[in-house]
Amino acid sequence: MTTRSSRRRRDSSSSTTILFLLLLVLPSASSSSSSFDQQQQSKKIISHLPGFDGPLPFQLQTGYVEVDESNGVRLFYYFIRSERKPEEDPVMLWLTGGPGCSAFSGLVYEIGPLTFDRHSSIDGTPKLLYKPDSWTRVSNVIFLDSPVGTGFSYSKTEQGYKSSDTKAVNQIVVFLKKWFDEHPEFLSNPLYIAGDSYCGMIVPAITLELAKGKEDGNISALNLKGYLVGNPVTDGNFDSPAKIPFAHGMGLISDEMYKAYKDSCSAQQNSQQSFQCTNSLDVIDKCVEDICTNHILEPLCTFASPHPNGDSGARQVIQLHDYAAEARLQLSDISTECRTAEYIMSRTWANNDAVRDALGIHKGTVPSWLRCNYDILYTNDIRSSVEHHLDVTTRGYRSLVYSGDHDMVIPFIGTQAWIRSLNFSVVDEWRPWYVDTQVAGYTRSYSNNLTFATVKGGGHTAPEYMPKQCLAMFARWVSGDPL
Repeated sequence: MTTRSSRRRRDSSSSTTILFLLLLVLPSASSSSSSFDQQQQSKKIISHLPGFDGPLPFQLQTGYVEVDESNGVRLFYYFIRSERKPEEDPVMLWLTGGPGCSAFSGLVYEIGPLTFDRHSSIDGTPKLLYKPDSWTRVSNVIFLDSPVGTGFSYSKTEQGYKSSDTKAVNQIVVFLKKWFDEHPEFLSNPLYIAGDSYCGMIVPAITLELAKGKEDGNISALNLKGYLVGNPVTDGNFDSPAKIPFAHGMGLISDEMYKAYKDSCSAQQNSQQSFQCTNSLDVIDKCVEDICTNHILEPLCTFASPHPNGDSGARQVIQLHDYAAEARLQLSDISTECRTAEYIMSRTWANNDAVRDALGIHKGTVPSWLRCNYDILYTNDIRSSVEHHLDVTTRGYRSLVYSGDHDMVIPFIGTQAWIRSLNFSVVDEWRPWYVDTQVAGYTRSYSNNLTFATVKGGGHTAPEYMPKQCLAMFARWVSGDPL
């Protein structure tokens, strides 16, 4: 259109006016066009966000990295520079579980420097507040929407939306290579891979691929140091059997129920359980069906954090309007509100046009943002990550495995069991660790630089429940100090 307009020889003042208008319009069109040919790798520095009062007190960048050129798969990320010494502090890649849960969930509900004010808004947009107990106090953090179809990550083709554990791992490795190409100033910083819940299947596999890449010279420039996982999905043979002894230990089922279960449900009967075993499991299920499995002390509303398998509690969804009708309802002595309320605020915020413009979201790519998109086309093709843990740690890379001790989705009992299966010697025996002179959890260190820690009072996503304690845990570990 610019060429045609210039060929229409109008008077000079008209031409000048048209040219001026085009110059105003073109930058906006080029940054928000829905054409896939235009949507290349991009990054945007953001100083203000809708819902946040004033300039952001930290450095935020967002962008896309193309990880599959044939299908036009682009993964979206939020990058927050360390609030301490970004040029020296580690770079950590953070992934949220699901699979299909946006890293924005980790940013605002777990380890990032933002949180929602549940009771306020600014110009109709949910209000954001600065959160001081953020891991960005001591580390640069890349929050990545992965796999494709998660958050604002998208594909040009339908084929590109088909993903799996192994495909997600490979695409994240590509992402990191390209991201560091665009950010070479961070190449010398220590690099850690991190995530929680279902990412327990993904994080060790990514770390292993990066370690192999350093050995064969493909990605030797990356300063990989290790990984960390929280309440990680690891292996069904360890994770699932831990739930019933956990329930017994927490006083949710009786000694008699637990004995009947142990007597009738042996490991050899998983596929063809006896009538007595089936009956025993039914009794236990009935007893705990109204418990919030993500944090057993919290009120049952809906599941409080991303996890891979549905549970009986998810059927007992209490809608928000029910609470509006009974505003004085005291849900429990632990929490007076459902976390669902704050989760819904993230969806409202991320689907706001002003927010999308501020984040630099490519128009027409994600019609409706979901905190957790469980409809992604995804195949679970990593059955166990135990071998990945073994391969990485025996190569000398550091690892931190932590567990909120009130999580019944992935109980710490199962996590301890697969760690024991590695047959590593104990370097520092079981002991409490402290924050402000109070016990914050318990920890044990193993050979091959593996540290296990519980977070006292934590749920399935431990930093969401105990942010101060988890920041202290991470800060000490990443600095090489004992917890």
